[in-house]
Amino acid sequence: MQKINILNTSIHNLSMQETLEIVDNSISQGKQLHHVVVNAGKIVAMQKDLQLRKSVNESDLINADGQAVVWASKVLGKPLKERVAGIDLMENLVKLAHQKNYKIFFFGAQEEVVKKVVDTYTNQFSPNIIAGYRNGYFKKNDEQSIAQEIGKSGANILFVAISSPTKENFLYENKALLQKINFVMGVGGSFDVIAGKVKRAPLWMQKSGLEWFFRFSQEPKRMWKRYLVGNSKFVRLVIREALFKN
Repeated sequence: MQKINILNTSIHNLSMQETLEIVDNSISQGKQLHHVVVNAGKIVAMQKDLQLRKSVNESDLINADGQAVVWASKVLGKPLKERVAGIDLMENLVKLAHQKNYKIFFFGAQEEVVKKVVDTYTNQFSPNIIAGYRNGYFKKNDEQSIAQEIGKSGANILFVAISSPTKENFLYENKALLQKINFVMGVGGSFDVIAGKVKRAPLWMQKSGLEWFFRFSQEPKRMWKRYLVGNSKFVRLVIREALFKN
């Protein structure tokens, strides 16, 4: 898999379809694939958070989730094929699980949210795809027991809906306990969208790189720092990298 490097971040240059094929092959062969997505905010955080950088860059499969990252790749002369949004990949993998009889463990978010996600997919597909679920509220010393529970669930796929850098570090630090899970993926706030707690931007906004603004407009008090400050820092970093390269 071809990789590019942007601002100390490795990213695989894959389309959505190529990513799905790689995941399917890994599951069918009984291997483990540790997946992560990166967006502008996460790349900014990785400049100073060396543990997060290590957790991300040592993952087996890294996709660009965020149109800003695709834009940056073109500006820096390392064009990515396309954006592979985490929520879209998750939705595609749930369909794949139904088709291939794979089982999924859902981990994260509030109890009522993760339960709604499980109920939604059970009704949409089948209860056979559900290996188990757990909310995302726990103490640090509970992490190993949670990882053991997930590892023994019989799941082929694990979705973790916990904020960064907690989810990346959880997956990295407990990789051995999760070794029976064939595909492990952090999905951020995707459970909130599936449960109907948060609306997703219209398709035209997704394609034009304005999904972040739609998300910000729903919760401006909570999201202003992540998007307005974080995105501004990302643009500055990209411009500086482009000037330094030239």
